[in-house]
Amino acid sequence: MNTCIYFVRHAHSVYTPEELERPLSEKGARDAIRVTALLKDKNIDAVCSSPYKRAVETVEGTASIHKLKIDIYEDMKERTLSREPVEDFSQAIGKVWREPHFSFPGGESNLQAQKRGVRCFLNMLDKYAGKSVAVGTHGNIMVLIMNHFDDRYNLDFWKGLEMPDIYKMTFDGKVLVEVERVWE
Repeated sequence: MNTCIYFVRHAHSVYTPEELERPLSEKGARDAIRVTALLKDKNIDAVCSSPYKRAVETVEGTASIHKLKIDIYEDMKERTLSREPVEDFSQAIGKVWREPHFSFPGGESNLQAQKRGVRCFLNMLDKYAGKSVAVGTHGNIMVLIMNHFDDRYNLDFWKGLEMPDIYKMTFDGKVLVEVERVWE
């Protein structure tokens, strides 16, 4: 039996320097309602999330409608790009994708973040084998995990993501069978 992971990139949030408690914006809250509507008929067996408030808020409606609690996974949090704010975010993201071993001071390289995310994701595939799971997460870590299974998921793919966005990944064991975009 296949395992289906609905990767849910969080909706738009209000910028605050504190990553953990950054809430959804008004638009983000409206879009989270759309996420719930899109996932309500998907027979979701479990809902997981990054510990970041914006990711939790994006999937809490899905958990509520399916009468599930949200399991928090620390390693689904967004990658740390740098300890200090970077001057040019686009340039910095481009650099870490072009140079997978490179990291800014206090940040994670693509390889470090990918290893963390994939380890967590593989544990989810074991724990929820044969089930359908919604996972609230973040764009960069989501694409790094997807890239582990298929290198078509890269910087250009990340640049095309919406906020929120939903991708259904279907697995036979730990083998990726299909990826389908669910967000409309």
